[in-house]
Amino acid sequence: MRIPTYPSLVEIETPALIIREEVALRNIDRFQKHCDDNGLKLRPHVKTHKCVHFAKAQIAAGAVGITCQKIGEAEVMADGGIDDILIAYNILGGDKLGRLRSLAERTKALSVVADNDVVVGGLSRVFETASQPLTVLVECDTGGRRCGVQTPEGAIALASRISALPGIEFGGLMTYPAVGGQRDVLRFMNRAKAGIAECGIACSEVSSGGSPDMWHARTHDGTITEYRAGTYVFNDRSLVERATCNWEDCAGRIVATVVSVPSESRAVIDAGSKILTTDLLGLDGFGYLVGHPQARIAKLSEEHGIVRCGPDDRLEVGEQVHIVPNHICVVTNMLDNAWLERKRGDLSVLTIDARGKLT
Repeated sequence: MRIPTYPSLVEIETPALIIREEVALRNIDRFQKHCDDNGLKLRPHVKTHKCVHFAKAQIAAGAVGITCQKIGEAEVMADGGIDDILIAYNILGGDKLGRLRSLAERTKALSVVADNDVVVGGLSRVFETASQPLTVLVECDTGGRRCGVQTPEGAIALASRISALPGIEFGGLMTYPAVGGQRDVLRFMNRAKAGIAECGIACSEVSSGGSPDMWHARTHDGTITEYRAGTYVFNDRSLVERATCNWEDCAGRIVATVVSVPSESRAVIDAGSKILTTDLLGLDGFGYLVGHPQARIAKLSEEHGIVRCGPDDRLEVGEQVHIVPNHICVVTNMLDNAWLERKRGDLSVLTIDARGKLT
């Protein structure tokens, strides 16, 4: 795994996030080809990169649109010229619904999800006087145990409710499945689709997703129409551990500096929980130190990372280390800017446009 040499710390102050553009673009192209070859529409989730730069790269590669998690993300992407957006989140509250209507008026295609009557009723009231109805997908819990109606019968009932209300229209079904849960997705969606069809309602989209299982994404004889993946654009340690990608496919790396070596077995870096985050995702340690396979980031405080060093992995004060984070999606939201490494090795500032857009 290549360990690049960057300019002096005067130019790049650590800790810093470096995004290797060539790797990210290769990741985008590879998974787009997979979806194209398997007859799937790709709608990538921008919560990983939060950058208009990479959203446009995904659209240019063939994505039909993007997925956002919050209205704030969607507003930033719309300002950047992206006009086909799914917000995969229940939206509640007068202020947010007002923002949603304004967003709909300046995008070509906007859709949202809902899993209950309260959300659906609010959407209908706000969009009842809109020039175009808002497309609403029913979110289904197919095993992920997060949001979503709990049964196919619940999906049928909510789809019928959406179809009967003014200002909104039923757009299909959506799920974020458990890892390895494709059979559960198909069982749930086929029952729901059949019941919806019996009600005389068209179900044009069935949207599934998740980067861990992305290479198994298929239409399954037309059941699934669309796939949403986010982490694939940069990849991270969690996906390497799942054998979804290799270390060389990890476009994002945190560069940190060793600031103290209190003992031969312990070093301290200037990257703590405020950049590495506390996400473990079932892994041992808070990131992978490139070139130091025996070292382990064992503990974090806000501004310090404690590295336990093996006999062949001793670090020196002033040394730069490169870390593949456990979960890259939360890292990007910690920073206003990252460094974009171009193919020739030169660096430029990459603005994290939707950083902190959590509402």
